[in-house]
Amino acid sequence: MASCKSYLPQTYKHDERRFFMFKRTMIAASLAVAALASAQSMAAVVGGGATLPEKLYGTTTGTGILASSIPGFNAYIGVGSGDGKKAFFGNDSTKLKLAAGITVDYAGSDSIVSAAELAAYNADAVKGRAAFGPLIQIPAEATSVTVPYHIDGQTSLQLTSAQLADIFAGKITNWNQVQFNGTAGPNLQIKVVYRLETSGTTEIFTNHLKTVKPASVPAVSNSFATAVGFNPATGAPAGSSYIGATGSQGVATAVADNNGAIGYVSPDFSQFDQASAVASINGSLPTKDKVQLALTEATLPTVDPTKSVSNPIDWVPTFPNPAQGYPIVGYTNLVFSQCYKDSTDNIRIRNFLNRHNTGVNNSAVESHAFIPVPANWQKAILDTFYATTSSLRVGDPNTCNGIGRPL
Repeated sequence: MASCKSYLPQTYKHDERRFFMFKRTMIAASLAVAALASAQSMAAVVGGGATLPEKLYGTTTGTGILASSIPGFNAYIGVGSGDGKKAFFGNDSTKLKLAAGITVDYAGSDSIVSAAELAAYNADAVKGRAAFGPLIQIPAEATSVTVPYHIDGQTSLQLTSAQLADIFAGKITNWNQVQFNGTAGPNLQIKVVYRLETSGTTEIFTNHLKTVKPASVPAVSNSFATAVGFNPATGAPAGSSYIGATGSQGVATAVADNNGAIGYVSPDFSQFDQASAVASINGSLPTKDKVQLALTEATLPTVDPTKSVSNPIDWVPTFPNPAQGYPIVGYTNLVFSQCYKDSTDNIRIRNFLNRHNTGVNNSAVESHAFIPVPANWQKAILDTFYATTSSLRVGDPNTCNGIGRPL
């Protein structure tokens, strides 16, 4: 017996085919919407940059102090302060070694936002202040820049800031040019380990060296080559030896692997309180008390929470040559926009600001050999960028009316 379907009019068969095609399309569309909604619900705050604090912030999802806002931040991505700022200012996730098209919500940077970077952000109508709100830059924790060394048989190394500048500028090239306990050091070439990429650690380090001896280190820069005025790979001074390394871990490893080496890293990548591992500069090791002494010189910015804009540059003090304590210190910073279109990201960032500036993270900061931001600074940050009474707060509805970093 013939199928009933064979007796259907031809036009009905066409309509039936169209109906099933329509139904299949609708199902696919519904699945796509569901997938998108699921992806958005799983989205988190994305950022990275400076390698100096990466262990503290957490390099795997759910670890570190940024995960204190759970569900909150994706794993922090250490790529150096320079690329971190490029990722943030250009909203370019490829600078964080991610796929293109992912919104970058913040940057970690030891390198301070410059006046030129701020002006460019304020003038950018697509990826700047008009679209994403005013820029916010705050100190996250204080740090020393330690000077690890590797000289076989040597259990202490005392240098002056001037000697340090001459070593990294290639003017002192052999350890026998340095006095060790009143006698010349070994006849051993100095191997200077430096950061290849732009780095805020380099900026803090060269800020001090340039202040102390500009004839040797003529510029403050997050690029080591710019700071010393030559490319160590191709134009190093005669008799000098340089080893380029990527990231704080790369510098620490290169120093450990090369007899005669000296470098510069954050305390989290060194035995910062051990004379056998890091150099004493001007008589001080980078111990907590010596770093805190140097930080006492900072004064709070003048803040008016009724204003609609705060100058981000005012919020990060620098210490080119502190009068007391360990001399190579600075802050590692976080850079945000004031506005985010994703209300959940906005809440997560605010949660982090609240926790971090009410002392909740202080013990974790100290466990990684950093120094918490002083209590008066924490209060000022909280009052300015978190308090619901401040028009400068992250997510202020008047400032962020219809604008913000995209989903």
